[in-house]
Amino acid sequence: MDHQNPSCSRADRKTIEKNRRNEMKALYTNLNSLIPPQPHSRPREMVSLPDQLEAATNYIKMQQAKLEKLKQKKNCLVWSKGGPNNLPNIDFRVSGSALEVVLITGLNCQFMFTRIIHLLHEEAAEVVAATFSVLDNTVFHTIHAKIGDQSAQNHGAARISERLKKFAYDCI
Repeated sequence: MDHQNPSCSRADRKTIEKNRRNEMKALYTNLNSLIPPQPHSRPREMVSLPDQLEAATNYIKMQQAKLEKLKQKKNCLVWSKGGPNNLPNIDFRVSGSALEVVLITGLNCQFMFTRIIHLLHEEAAEVVAATFSVLDNTVFHTIHAKIGDQSAQNHGAARISERLKKFAYDCI
């Protein structure tokens, strides 16, 4: 720092700060240009910077989730190349409050098991037991769960059945 001319160092700091702000503005503009416009939103010029950053963060997270789902589908398709009999298979039975899910996959489709467990927890079904066995490159999972109280059983069973069917369809 020049002790003899303090105005020179102040001017340098102002220039450095101005350059930093201009660079940040250019980076925000570049980031904003990469994010598609959101439906039902105001023009970007009217959206605050924190809101723009939040929108960019949400968009990136959404794209990451889509990518993960596509990777999972790819894994299932790669595993299923051996023919239609090798496709992942989900079967389930409901009897009163008892739910049994049988899942047959390849060794590289373990994510399906964890997704089904997660789905059951989301539907407030209590997983009572989960077992698996491996034969060659095929994994057989059996999951036993208990569906909520008597009044919720029929509705819960139907909702769980629909979600399991959709999950099975999405993985094929």
